[in-house]
Amino acid sequence: MEFLPTEIEQYALHHTSQEPEYLYELNRQTHLRLLQPRMLSGHIQGRILSMLSNMIRPRRILEVGTYSGYSALCMAEGMAPDGELHTIDINEELAPIVNEYIKKAGMQGKIHPHFGDALQIIPTLEGPFDLVFIDADKTNYSAYYDLVIDRLSAGGFIIADNVLWSGKVLDPNEAAKDPDTAALVAFNQKVSADPRIEHVLMPVRDGLMIIRKK
Repeated sequence: MEFLPTEIEQYALHHTSQEPEYLYELNRQTHLRLLQPRMLSGHIQGRILSMLSNMIRPRRILEVGTYSGYSALCMAEGMAPDGELHTIDINEELAPIVNEYIKKAGMQGKIHPHFGDALQIIPTLEGPFDLVFIDADKTNYSAYYDLVIDRLSAGGFIIADNVLWSGKVLDPNEAAKDPDTAALVAFNQKVSADPRIEHVLMPVRDGLMIIRKK
């Protein structure tokens, strides 16, 4: 995911707003308590999610891929006062840390964690959604997109993470042997061919696809 020189990354970090204290603590606890802490959105990406959410002021947010809850808490910063966020993860063992930091952030009743298969849970949730963040298993990115695009409000946004996949999307050999790479190549092509949306692929961290429904 290192697309920029380390010095530039550090400069950007030092010139980006600080995260709230509970997010700083969650970042540290994620590294101490969970496997694969690299999955955490992290400071700069978290501030991007917060900034975008504050611009959109969504009433309903859907997140596919909770992990420790960091990105959900970032997006919740920009919700409308009567807003709510639904976040889904396949791994129920994450529930203790997710619920702990929802409470520390004072977001009980506003952030609703769901654990199980997102393909089954998404159709049960009330829409429309103003903001959707996809950051789960890569092989189902296109399926998640198909499930949410018709339930996205006009002018609503989808943000998909990891769409550059450490640059592997550029390598046909990787796509031929790695299902995740092949799925992300297909997803990027699917988005680019969809006349219902406008989109920009931002080379931030591991690639953020920002999609706006017309």
